[in-house]
Amino acid sequence: MHRTADDVPTRVFDWGTIKWLVTPHLDDGAGLTTGEVIVYPSEGHAPHRHPGEEEVIYVISGRGIQTVGEGDDEERFPIAEGDVVYIPTNVLHSTYNTTWSPLRLVVVYTPGGAETVLDSLPGARVLDAGAMPHWSQSA
Repeated sequence: MHRTADDVPTRVFDWGTIKWLVTPHLDDGAGLTTGEVIVYPSEGHAPHRHPGEEEVIYVISGRGIQTVGEGDDEERFPIAEGDVVYIPTNVLHSTYNTTWSPLRLVVVYTPGGAETVLDSLPGARVLDAGAMPHWSQSA
């Protein structure tokens, strides 16, 4: 199987965009999900957890702050190009872009499939394959 980013829809949120490149709903037999995430400048996603999935985040470019855990066990640390973060199953986490340029990430979930719940979040939009998102920053 081979595809380009233009071959798949783009998920657009107020904090950034996601392109799922390999997923069980696109690829028969796939047991994981892999995608590219772009976190807009000065934005981030709300803390959340994946009850049944582990996650790996690889930073392609940009800088930000990553949180992993909660309460006394919360870790908060800077992330930058080349860094990797492992998030165990059901651990609260969030990613924030602390700069003026996009924060580009590759994310991997295993097992894959649960990422489809993001499409039902308030304000989520799914653009057709090949359609370009319009980036805007809230004031």
